Amino acid sequence: MLVETTTLSIADGQPAISHIEAAIDAGCHAVTANKGPVAFAYRRLRDRATAAGVSFLFEGAVMDGVPVFNLVREAMPGVTIQGFRGVVNSTTNHILTALENGEPFAPALARMQAEGIAEADASLDIDGWDAAAKTAALANVLMDAEITPHLVDRMGIGPESGLAAQDARRRGHRLRLVVAASRNRDGVRATVQPVELPADDLLSGLRGTANALVLQTDLLGEVAIHQLGGGLTATAYALLSDLITIRRRAGAASSAEKGGSDRS
Repeated sequence: MLVETTTLSIADGQPAISHIEAAIDAGCHAVTANKGPVAFAYRRLRDRATAAGVSFLFEGAVMDGVPVFNLVREAMPGVTIQGFRGVVNSTTNHILTALENGEPFAPALARMQAEGIAEADASLDIDGWDAAAKTAALANVLMDAEITPHLVDRMGIGPESGLAAQDARRRGHRLRLVVAASRNRDGVRATVQPVELPADDLLSGLRGTANALVLQTDLLGEVAIHQLGGGLTATAYALLSDLITIRRRAGAASSAEKGGSDRS
């Protein structure tokens, strides 16, 4: 079994993709918290793992330990995800919350770096690349898209966002970095951009490092997943939950084989 936790390469998802391919080819299950493999090569890795009879899991790639992929895979059979929108980058949400309260940009970013929440290269957060990678991952897995972060229409935040955040708050609104995806005639269109939201919008109420994802479905309407706070422990839990999933699958397969043997 491989547990893969290299940092995100926004250029091509490497070397994480090669690590996972090597594991699969060696007959190992692969678990990762790196969003790169799912954002750049999900379909290829999924099919390769299926052919090899191993698991490729990545619950920690988007919202720390919140079960986004597990929820859809295990608890929503037969449901089609038609689109989604959400706030999925803790660093930028913390910064925007600080900016609307009048705090300068640099100290807010420094706090996220000190707590280990910001990416190793913080420009991935503030320029919207981390959110774009998560958007591509969500679209590829939940909507059967085949996009990369470079195909996501992306806009990040910066010190100049402070005035926009404060102006929005004076009007009773909130500025948030919103990811979204929807289907059109050409496939799936995905975006990352600062959006001014009304006070009664679920995403408007997110403060600090809180995240949320709203899934738009054909049978259940809108389903929201809300994370009040994230961090390294939550990401570590996501890796653990994937390991437990693999163990459960192995146990189920063993029981099925034993049952078949008993019947024969």
